[in-house]
Order: sequence, then C-alpha cells, then structure tokens
Amino acid sequence: MTVAAYKRILLKLSGEALMGDDAYGINEEVVSRIVAEIAEVVRLGVQVGVVIGGGNIFRGMKGAASGMDRATADYMGMLATVMNAMALADAMRRLDVPARVQSALRIDQVVEPYVRGRAIRQLEEGRVVIFAAGTGNPFFTTDTAAALRGAEIGAQIVLKATKVDGVYTADPHKDPDAQRYHRISFDEAIGRNLAVLDATAFALCRDQKLPINVFSIFKPGALKRVVMGEDEGTLVHS
Repeated sequence: MTVAAYKRILLKLSGEALMGDDAYGINEEVVSRIVAEIAEVVRLGVQVGVVIGGGNIFRGMKGAASGMDRATADYMGMLATVMNAMALADAMRRLDVPARVQSALRIDQVVEPYVRGRAIRQLEEGRVVIFAAGTGNPFFTTDTAAALRGAEIGAQIVLKATKVDGVYTADPHKDPDAQRYHRISFDEAIGRNLAVLDATAFALCRDQKLPINVFSIFKPGALKRVVMGEDEGTLVHS
C-alpha cells in the first residue's frame, strides 16, 4: 500500500495559476487539471487544506498603486479569492471530491465562515477545505494566510505551488546556470535572501517549525511526488 509522507497539508495556490495562459480570469481547463492533481492526493488519504489567491481577478497592490485606498484594494482582492475558491470547489464537486469553502469574511449566503474547529473536523472527514478571503485583514498577503491557516489546522507542511519547480540560486529563466536547491534551512534561506514566501509568512513558518515545499503546479504529478516525500521542488526546513 502506498503511504504518503504527510497526513495533513496546506496547499497555497496563486490566483494567477488558475488563469493559465489567459490574460486574466479563470481557465476551466487549467482548474480541472489542478483539481485532478489534488484529487489524486486526497485518494491517498491525505487531508488537504487550500489557500487561494486572487491575482487573476484583482491585484490589491496594483489598485493601491493607481491611487485606490490600500485597505479597500485589499478587501476587493479578498473577494476575488472567494470567487476562485468557489470555482475550485465546483470543479472538485464534478470530480466527486467533497470540498467546503470557508471565508475569513462573512458571506454566509454564499460560503461558510472560517471556524477553526469546523475546518479541522471537515478535514478529518475527508473533505478538502478551501480557505478564502486571506486572513480577513488588509495589508496581509495570501502567503501569510497560508502560513497562518497551516499552523492553525496543524498541517505538517505548507506547499507553495508556483510556476517554477523550486527555489533557485538565480532566476532560471534568465540564468541558464541557475541551480535548484533540493533542501535548504530557514536560516540559509534568510542568509541568501531567497524569496520563498513573503517575510511575514516566512517568519511564521520558521517560528512554528512548519516546513515549506516550493514546487511547480504545472509539472504533472509534482503535487503527488511532494506528498510522497520524493525529491520534488525545494524543501525549506528548520
């Protein structure tokens, strides 16, 4: 019997991942493929929490830079994550993967409010719990929400899904000699100024001794390989 290396994970998905090669919005084909990868992990018996971004719909920082009040822009970004979470949950339903959306902002007619105990119970019952609206507060990124929710639900690892298959010594798109780190400590990542997560999220994971694995969500089977403990992406550890 195949045994996963982790019983409970927190997967951080960017909003941009959902739009594929489109300029904006939600690409149904891409969402279906991502959900199929998540479903494969769920079938292994792994409890999966997901934090989703909203950059494919609205980028708070961009709104702030163009003159919009930063807090207002961030709240709009949180609402975008709710839309993405609903799209993910609907795609999971079509694949017979039970899922619930919990929002840090109260929108009771649409999704459940975030309640830690309820989220843990749903995870234990085999449902994927999608955490929307970030932390519910402006000025915090969805990276920070991922670290926070991961710590709250007792996840064993935070998996950051990106377009690049790990953390490199330099930008692999610009430097052909860039090397991927297979494993690196939190202190080494700080010393080398590696952008693994934003500073607040990174510090929270370090303090809670919550490891991070950065991998490519566009690499077929990568999520399962990470969950199985194989050498995929970059593992940042204590």
